[in-house]
Amino acid sequence: MLSREDALRAVTGERFDVIVIGGGITGAGVALDAASRGYTVALVERDDYAVGTSSRSSKMVHGGLRYLQNFDLGLVREALLERQLMVQLAPHLVYPTPFLVPTLGEERRSRRIGIGLNMYDVMSTTRVGISRRERAERLAGEDYWAPDRHRTIAGEEVAELIPALAARDPREAYLFYDCQTDDVRLVLTILGEAERYGAVSLNRAEVIGLLEKDGRAAGVGCVDVETGERFEIEADNVINATGVWADRIRPEEIEREEDVPRIAPSRGTHITVSTDDLMLERAACIVPAGESRTIFALPWYGRALIGTTDNDYDGDISHVPPGADDISYLLDAANAFFRLELSAGDVTGAYAGVRPLITTGDPRKSVDISRKAELYETSSGMLTITGGKLTTWRRMAKQVVDRMVEREGRVAPCRTDDLPLGMAASEHELDPPEGLTDAELPDGYRGLLGFRYGHAARNVLRLAGEHREMAGPIVAGQPDLLAEAAVAARLEQARSVADVLLRRTRLGIVAAPALRTADSVIPVAQALGAELGWDPGRVATEAERWLDEASAEGIDPANAVAS
Repeated sequence: MLSREDALRAVTGERFDVIVIGGGITGAGVALDAASRGYTVALVERDDYAVGTSSRSSKMVHGGLRYLQNFDLGLVREALLERQLMVQLAPHLVYPTPFLVPTLGEERRSRRIGIGLNMYDVMSTTRVGISRRERAERLAGEDYWAPDRHRTIAGEEVAELIPALAARDPREAYLFYDCQTDDVRLVLTILGEAERYGAVSLNRAEVIGLLEKDGRAAGVGCVDVETGERFEIEADNVINATGVWADRIRPEEIEREEDVPRIAPSRGTHITVSTDDLMLERAACIVPAGESRTIFALPWYGRALIGTTDNDYDGDISHVPPGADDISYLLDAANAFFRLELSAGDVTGAYAGVRPLITTGDPRKSVDISRKAELYETSSGMLTITGGKLTTWRRMAKQVVDRMVEREGRVAPCRTDDLPLGMAASEHELDPPEGLTDAELPDGYRGLLGFRYGHAARNVLRLAGEHREMAGPIVAGQPDLLAEAAVAARLEQARSVADVLLRRTRLGIVAAPALRTADSVIPVAQALGAELGWDPGRVATEAERWLDEASAEGIDPANAVAS
């Protein structure tokens, strides 16, 4: 990715075919789709890439088994097809995980869940849009993953896959497959691919107004958040992909209610705990949580990730801390099911995000809220795409770019169903750099770098080899290298300690207790400062600023209680 300085120069005063507002998964997808069809594209983000919902998901690329309960078959079907495609396009970053629905002791197997899984099987294994021959050829390929049909496994296998259930006398379990990812790395990877097709991305650039020509949107006026300087970007098309903020861009131009979405934010809270406390091994588990609700516990970055809640939210959407009641709810459900005694002191990280659910605002319609993506066109011609979910990002992008192509009368078919997202690292690319040995690097670094960066992991290892002090871990006992902080600033426009700890790495939500002091993050601030030209005073200030950010995000519930 271009440095922020180079990106700022590239967009200032220039004219593009498309300007995309919003640097989350949807905006990144739109930038890639449009650029790969031959459009010139600029993308601007007010804060950091994926700072909103796109860094706060459940880390799953999935069909959404629970949506079958509402008979939302179209959404599930679409998501399952996209899940399959993401495994093929980004195999190093999107990977299958077995999920278990256990039957314990004398419980009876749920026929309702079995019926739902049968439907899931049918919708995930019948591919629309390709011939039988093409499907057979893909299945014959060594790198083609197709989910097995769900099956019932015996209690012994349940205990092997999820040791935390061994003491619960598991009798059997349904086993099915869904996929996991790192949501932020997916966004950054898509932005990197968009840049290969000529797109320019710029963060810390807030849109403060639309430019108009003959009553039509003709670009945006921006302010550089770091300097306060204003600049303009002209464009033939303006795309609003700001997610939960979608109904806050240019509301004064709305002439009809249907011109703009009404967002009903829903907060989802997640926590992580050590796998020493909740032993999951390599499988995820569906956990009953009272009143016919379920949550999940899944292995992610060496932790057990527990989520999620789903509650209406009317607070500040710039910082969405986990609710204390939500954290208690998740802990209580996990404790009851696994027979544990987890408390806030055992939480290694917590986060919450708001989903951009769409409503008509009609109080008479109790089932009005939807996870479907919706496209809106305002009177100025600005296109707004919102709703949807992480898994369906590519379809959302296609929907908005198709509309743009249609109204311009172009012939420019979508190509993103065949564009690789990053490249897996070969085995030798994860070898220690010259002058270092495996023993001098943190345990687990190969697996982490291969997953997080793929082929681009060589940038991290090269820097670690050139500066041996950067070969150590950011947090003791974790595999993340200090070199990643420097690479984040140099190649991914990271500008703060929070950018590194909450998004470029995920240490803020898997190792929060180790990051409670300014001194604990000084090495990260110094690595950033060496790239961004900070003096020692600025380094200290940025380390202190992390404490405010961590507090606002609520990543460390035990520390919040203690203070």
